Amino acid sequence: MKKIRVLVVDDSALIRKLLTELLSSDSAIEVVGAANDPIMAREKIKELSPDVITLDVEMPKMDGITFLRNLMRLHPMPVVMVSTLTEKGAEVTLDALELGAIDFITKPKLNVVESLAEYKDELVAKVKMAAGAKVRALSDRGEARAVEPKLSADAVIEKQVGRKPLHTTDKIIAIGASTGGTEAIREVLQHMPVTSPGIVITQHIPEAFSASFAKRMNSISPLTVFEAEDGQQILQGHAYIAPGHSHLLVERSGAKYFCRLSDGPPVNRHRPSVDVLFRSVAQNVGPNAIAVILTGMGDDGARGMKEMKEAGSPTIAQDAKTSVVWGMPGEAVKLGVVDTELPLEKIAGKLITLSNKLQ
Repeated sequence: MKKIRVLVVDDSALIRKLLTELLSSDSAIEVVGAANDPIMAREKIKELSPDVITLDVEMPKMDGITFLRNLMRLHPMPVVMVSTLTEKGAEVTLDALELGAIDFITKPKLNVVESLAEYKDELVAKVKMAAGAKVRALSDRGEARAVEPKLSADAVIEKQVGRKPLHTTDKIIAIGASTGGTEAIREVLQHMPVTSPGIVITQHIPEAFSASFAKRMNSISPLTVFEAEDGQQILQGHAYIAPGHSHLLVERSGAKYFCRLSDGPPVNRHRPSVDVLFRSVAQNVGPNAIAVILTGMGDDGARGMKEMKEAGSPTIAQDAKTSVVWGMPGEAVKLGVVDTELPLEKIAGKLITLSNKLQ
């Protein structure tokens, strides 16, 4: 089998060495070179023709964003950004995703040896995913370790059988996404009118990045967009993005809906989890909700969408052609729980039509 050829670009010799060692420990990956700045990286790309680049966001001579912008314009290819967990790092990373980077991973914690095993698994998974992802233009695993259990939504919210939500005229749109989702969510939100039902969103994103992401969406959308807070009422013309540290659930009190945050265990190895959001919406909103699952790696959200469909909610999935990774929407399609598959640019229009039909 042909190995995935990776070029590591980082101004820190220690980080270059560490990323190279972690990636090279997987039998499906070959690190073909390393560069300490974008000028050298440009020459290495011409010389080595890598399949994937890991790119530091902050480097000398030319910053990572300028380099990425030129790369995506002249030679589009899969890029995984390596970012710092700071507000500035979050902003730069969101810029990179806008420019076409496939995904990002935070800088490794050099002084925490125990975390490197988990970090390696995440790094390898994201590089492998990037190698097969759609790019937008402008092993030897060592000693066996215990695998984190893959919990279902039962770990956070109990499934209720036979209970139907009370009738209300309020409507909710629930959206789930992962890899490629920040840009997919942007495309949807910037085309939703202020008359839209309240929108609740779970995007797999680190805690340090979710507030910056919500602010960015608020700046480009006609809607008022928040990082969700516990107890916040869900209102028409507003969108609520799950914070990176908590599951987002929808609860009902009388005829009103509210955001509820939970620090329960990761579900499908994610917190926030789309399955948790969708289950809460199925149980508390039912047929007055619409479920949307966008681009993303894995299967989080597919079972929750099934519960929403069984509760009477219309369901939409982004199609394979416009998804960066057709993992989450593809799993929902395989389960047979998707009413409509649509290219990304048509989802907002469909949501407006469906919202007007809901009683």
